[in-house]
Amino acid sequence: MVIGSRAPRREDARLLTGRGRFVGTVRLPGMVHGFVVRSPIAHGRLVGLDVKAVRACDGVLDVITPADAAGVTLPCVSPAPGQQQTSYPVLDDTLRYVGQPMAMIVARTPEAARDAADLLDLDLDELTPVVDVEEGSVITDFTLGDAGAADVQAACVVEMSFRYGRATPYPMEPRGVVADYTGEQLTLWTTTQAPHQARDHLAAALGLSLDRIRVVTGDTGGGFGGKEHLYPDETLACVAAMRLGRPVAWSEAPGDKLVATLPARAARHRARLALDEDGRFLALYADVLGDLGGHPSNVGISPFAVTASMMPGPYRFPQAGVRLRGALTNTTPTGSYRGFGQPEAAMTRERLIDEAARRLGLDPVELRLRNLIGPGELPYTSRTGAVYDSGDYPRALRTVRDMAAAVAPADGRRRGIGFSCQVEGTGLGPSEAMRQMGMLVGGFESAIVRMEPDASVVVHSGVAVIGQGIETTLAQIAAERAGVPLDSVRVLLGDTASAPYSGIGSIASRSLVVGGGALARAADRLREKLFALAAHRLEAAPEDLELRGQEIGVKGDPRAALTLKEIATSAWRGWDLPEGCSPGLEERATYDPPGSTYAYGAHAAAVAVDPETGKVEVERYWAVADSGVVVNPAIVEGQQVGGIAQSIGMALSEEIVYSADGQPALDYLPPTVREVPDITVVMQSTPSPITPGGMKGAGESGTIGPPAAIANAVAAALPEIAERIDRTPMTPEVVWGWLNA
Repeated sequence: MVIGSRAPRREDARLLTGRGRFVGTVRLPGMVHGFVVRSPIAHGRLVGLDVKAVRACDGVLDVITPADAAGVTLPCVSPAPGQQQTSYPVLDDTLRYVGQPMAMIVARTPEAARDAADLLDLDLDELTPVVDVEEGSVITDFTLGDAGAADVQAACVVEMSFRYGRATPYPMEPRGVVADYTGEQLTLWTTTQAPHQARDHLAAALGLSLDRIRVVTGDTGGGFGGKEHLYPDETLACVAAMRLGRPVAWSEAPGDKLVATLPARAARHRARLALDEDGRFLALYADVLGDLGGHPSNVGISPFAVTASMMPGPYRFPQAGVRLRGALTNTTPTGSYRGFGQPEAAMTRERLIDEAARRLGLDPVELRLRNLIGPGELPYTSRTGAVYDSGDYPRALRTVRDMAAAVAPADGRRRGIGFSCQVEGTGLGPSEAMRQMGMLVGGFESAIVRMEPDASVVVHSGVAVIGQGIETTLAQIAAERAGVPLDSVRVLLGDTASAPYSGIGSIASRSLVVGGGALARAADRLREKLFALAAHRLEAAPEDLELRGQEIGVKGDPRAALTLKEIATSAWRGWDLPEGCSPGLEERATYDPPGSTYAYGAHAAAVAVDPETGKVEVERYWAVADSGVVVNPAIVEGQQVGGIAQSIGMALSEEIVYSADGQPALDYLPPTVREVPDITVVMQSTPSPITPGGMKGAGESGTIGPPAAIANAVAAALPEIAERIDRTPMTPEVVWGWLNA
């Protein structure tokens, strides 16, 4: 079996030997360099922009100002109900956040462009910024689920308020582009997760027809949602290339990452959980206020809408509702980040459950088991409309409970173990449902699989490489379903000139679910044609044939066989074909999922808290995850571990903090190997009845549970302040403040 094997990642050979295909390695004749001048203030107007001194600088070739880019706008693909602003200019005289692009300088070298920026004469009219989302301007307000859940009275009602710090994707490869315009075609090499979406948005922004734009990606060095969007600075490089007729390179400066790449997570929740005297859940209600930043981004309020839709999690709730508001502040616009609103939903819900268990004197695991949806109840429609497809949620929790064990050295620190449960939507679709939700993209994927005359196989898909091992897993699906050796399959991704259309790309844990679903269908068709061709030439029925390595033969007759190369060569030459059969061996299939698949899991964290300093150390971590049929266990387990490590940062250290005048602090602390403990991952497998092949998404699962599990572990270690544990990140300063309030 190829599916289910731990096949080595085929991407690793080139990555480990320095042959990776990154935007930074693109070199074109005559290439010049752009530098983006960004707003130093959080709120105000750009009254004047004198560029004479800049244009006089040696090596400077062009300066693009708001007047030069008038009418160049980017869309919001997920406008919320009531949202008036559905696009935003790449350059604007109105300044809404520190880091907003104001101009691009293009010069022969990156150094010359950067030095010239200091000579730009800016006339700024500064206004008072709004930084606190509670004081922001609300632009959308609606309720999902049962509004009456807010008023349910019961034997036990737990009410808490939560604050989630602004975190940002932090991939190893910064954002960057190289744009080349020949007059006939614009080619953009870029670090995007969604090549076709970047192409579509460029065409609309620049007034070019789609056939004149080609977007190419390589080995994108991590995306985590931050590279889902086409950004203003990336678009400006294309504008510059069209103005100059020369290739223009731009890459994000290290100091710009925290103000230019869209962050996420920033939200406030007020929530209540009602239970009866036996600990049965009666109602869950949350008021979610999401910080949209200076203007709605490409995804707008969507991450907060996912928070609302996934708030009930894997539990039975007779009533559940979420009021959702999105507000504008003078901070960097918020966008996509791995987990897409689901870690926040999990922490709010799971903290309420643990606090209810404490007040009722119940074991927190037993309280969860009492209310988890059982396997016999699936498929199950939550009170917020999510339709969970398959799984065994209680089994996952029991498994992680049995694995978890406290570390107990006598070192003066307080210790505890915390648990969390989750269910997550993966494989975003279907297209029609997305249209009804107001999303201006399709949810399908297509795949092309071709057997060449020598029996080698080439796969084309619209999903993108972002470090998730998708080349390997797609090759495994093609090999298994078509019945060919794995080493004969080559997967080509990330070039809109050859890849089938994908409106979304590699986001939302959908690459293998939807892209793999399309490939499974195409590979099945290729196999059917191979057997039909062999049956015709061997004068046998297709059902009487079998695949034997590199040949197809008649069952029970080792001499009656044809090699795959013989079949493929004849097919491409049009020789001896069955009536009605066209020459060639190429199949294309499209998969538009009938609904989302729902992966799930249970997490446990063991922490030690130093009461003198407030520092929290995660000493051990355990996770049980179910992503349906696992194509490559090594890759999926790696995704889980990576997601957990990443979300430990959200829980304990990562936050972009703004001062009252809207200036962001530029120190940002992702976790290192010192903060990431030993992590044990156990995979369960409940096939999805929706996806061809039974897969569910795996890329984001690891990020959802850690903040909740770690917060519950801190509460277990410090029960005297349990009800105060209500925010991320739980830095030493925050925990010390809880202890000494």
